[in-house]
Amino acid sequence: MKTLEGRICLVAGATRGAGRAIACMLGEAGATVYCTGRSTRTQKERGKGPGPFLELDRRPETIEETAEWVTARGGKGIAVRADHTVESEVEALCARIRDEHGRLDVLVNDIWGGDELTEFGAPFWKLSLEKGHVLLDRAIWSHIVTSRHAVPLMLNGERGLIVEVTDGDHFGYRGNLFYDLAKMSVIRLAFAMATELRKKRVTALAVTPGFLRSETMLEHFGVTEATWRDGAAKDPNFIASETPYYVARGVAALAADPDVRRKAGRVFSSWDLAKEYGFTDIDGRKPDWAAHFHETYKRVYPVADERAYASWFDGPIDIAFPDFIKDD
Repeated sequence: MKTLEGRICLVAGATRGAGRAIACMLGEAGATVYCTGRSTRTQKERGKGPGPFLELDRRPETIEETAEWVTARGGKGIAVRADHTVESEVEALCARIRDEHGRLDVLVNDIWGGDELTEFGAPFWKLSLEKGHVLLDRAIWSHIVTSRHAVPLMLNGERGLIVEVTDGDHFGYRGNLFYDLAKMSVIRLAFAMATELRKKRVTALAVTPGFLRSETMLEHFGVTEATWRDGAAKDPNFIASETPYYVARGVAALAADPDVRRKAGRVFSSWDLAKEYGFTDIDGRKPDWAAHFHETYKRVYPVADERAYASWFDGPIDIAFPDFIKDD
């Protein structure tokens, strides 16, 4: 079913991992998808970005390939090179979408680029500030810049959706100061944007995969998608992992849901979305990271439920200055 036929989507950070899969699943549902990132088939253009950490030079995936996959699945993929930390490039991208379609229906902020920058195992007073600065630029600032220029294209549509892709649907610490800041910040971005969009027909929310079998993670474990179960010998938790298409199917379901507004401002997991919308991973499995966590560690999974979000609502600004934001 082409549930998103005629919809115009932008997946910022569509080169690989969840971003690539989300672009593909939006395309499979019939959407036109702008696939952006820094990795192109023109070698001299690849790896550009802030700082000296150019890990993209070593990876084979490109935005052109993603766009081709989108088209092959029944949508229309459009590859556009853009560094989302550079405002002028984002502004030009959004101007192109406006000129070609006049609107934007779905924005997915999946820019990351922090794998080689995250120094797990080191306390914050020993971390590289240079790496941390670049990580925050790539993983938070890029999302803000993109939303700033993309959202005006969504305000006059019938129904818009902004998806922030994070890691974890909980408010707990994530093992590294900069990584924690990045992944919690985009959850807060979804909440803040939803708050300011409450009078508009645009919904902002966040989604998370579980243990993601991205291209980088498969390489890390020395396995392929065909042999991924062998990775459990290195980390038993890998047996509960999922392909990037699991959370991607969740995003496609959210984009097609006429009642998605009720989810505004919250974070949702791939496994919970699968239960609600009735889909499986692309391999037919139904991974459930929360259930695996409970079974393995004999502890309740600390999901960010309504109780966790309670203190985020009805703050002093909301109560004393309900019309603080002038959105006319």
